[in-house]
Amino acid sequence: MIRNSPQTVENVMNNKILFSHFPNMSVQNWQDWRWQFQNRVTSIKELARILGRSMPWVEKIRPVLSAYPMAITPYYLSLIQQDEENDPLALQCIPDLKEISVLPNSPADPLNEDSCMPAPKLIHRYPDRALAIVTKTCATYCRYCNRKRFWKTPEAHTFKNRLRKMVRYVSDSPKVREVILSGGDPLTYDDGKLEMILASFAAIPHVEVLRIGSRMPSVLPMRITKDLCRILRRYRPLWFNTQFNHPTEITADATRACNMLQEAGIPVSNQSVLLKDVNNSPDVMQRLLYGLQKISVRPYYLFHCEPVKGCGHFRTDIREGLTIMEELRRHCSGLALPQYVADLPGQTGKVPILALSKSIKNDLKKHQDFFDNFE
Repeated sequence: MIRNSPQTVENVMNNKILFSHFPNMSVQNWQDWRWQFQNRVTSIKELARILGRSMPWVEKIRPVLSAYPMAITPYYLSLIQQDEENDPLALQCIPDLKEISVLPNSPADPLNEDSCMPAPKLIHRYPDRALAIVTKTCATYCRYCNRKRFWKTPEAHTFKNRLRKMVRYVSDSPKVREVILSGGDPLTYDDGKLEMILASFAAIPHVEVLRIGSRMPSVLPMRITKDLCRILRRYRPLWFNTQFNHPTEITADATRACNMLQEAGIPVSNQSVLLKDVNNSPDVMQRLLYGLQKISVRPYYLFHCEPVKGCGHFRTDIREGLTIMEELRRHCSGLALPQYVADLPGQTGKVPILALSKSIKNDLKKHQDFFDNFE
């Protein structure tokens, strides 16, 4: 498999399983984000052929797709180690029966985002910023997504109508100084449509900062092109939040994508999710954080997995997360440490979980005594 090899394209061309599935694929095809997007694997039978899975497996998984669709880019699929039963990348993108069997009564919208939408698909939970869900489409659907309720929901408004209503609301809300473009993934749009969105919000006088949330650097790094970077550069200050959850996602292609954004003056930060059997160990998390720091991507947040319907099998215990963070604090520099947070309903927002640590509370008096000794 390819993993971190600099010979990414050549190794893919030598991957007989993938190559046989895309017999007319060329090097140019592989490097073209449009080809990657158009050739996403969306059929469970198609996936079974590539992975060598049996028909009983197909029939077992089929009900999951009735609830939650699947899409995986050929690039991300090529990173999966097919001989590993619980490959951490496979767990993130391949449907699992647990999505409809584990904690099935969990809420689809635990953060009550739908009640915070003053305009279609515009979430306004905090006074100074608003989040625009500009699309529900992703290059690769993450099975732990906190918005998987949108995947099969038909759009009630056209794109231009949604955008117009979003822009009108933000224009009428002078306290909103930051707009976050999210989804889905905003970068599934072509450059022209993406610039239309950016220009619409940038034209509002009181909007000072734009932010993009996209997983493209990790699941489809070919999407980060010179043309895209030229567009993004025009709308600075613009911040780019991405998501790497496992060190094997930090490939040569992913590194190139992040470097291109940085060279365009776009800061890149990472927001991981703590996922059972994917990254819930100090060793894996440390390798991820070191890998991000090495490519100048700031480890920003580590989210505790939300209690979302269809994601229960990914959830870990908060105590486990605290144990991992306390281990990381002993070995990693501050520049490599994310803030471990839980996103809670209402305006409570992202609560730092480390502050809830029993050991920190127990040591508080000791720490205070240290400072008091100098008074």
